[in-house]
Amino acid sequence: MSDAVRVLVVEDEALVASFVEDALSDGGFQACSVHSGEEAMSTFCDGREGCRVLLTDINLGDGISGWELARQIREITPSFPVVYMTSASAPDWESQGVGSSVLIQKPFAPAQLAAAVSQLLGGATSPG
Repeated sequence: MSDAVRVLVVEDEALVASFVEDALSDGGFQACSVHSGEEAMSTFCDGREGCRVLLTDINLGDGISGWELARQIREITPSFPVVYMTSASAPDWESQGVGSSVLIQKPFAPAQLAAAVSQLLGGATSPG
């Protein structure tokens, strides 16, 4: 039985998802991975997984984007912590991202990932 904070990981590339799961695990978190924005919304609304943080890629194939996913989750839970992962979409963060979110640029070190999640959970305050 683990009391680690559960992180909802949304990543459509299996290798990246696996890397992220390992990085979170090393950082003391528990990953709950899904592969599309729709799947993530369903998992979030279902609530069974008890995830406390959203960690999402921006470009998720044909479905809704990470930007859209975060907005939908914030409509339900306004203060839900959001971490975006992206290689190409960083310049859009200011216009597309939700307030008080964190963006980390791919490729990143495992420690950066755990640090970003910890920062949000640590009650780090930022305007927005």
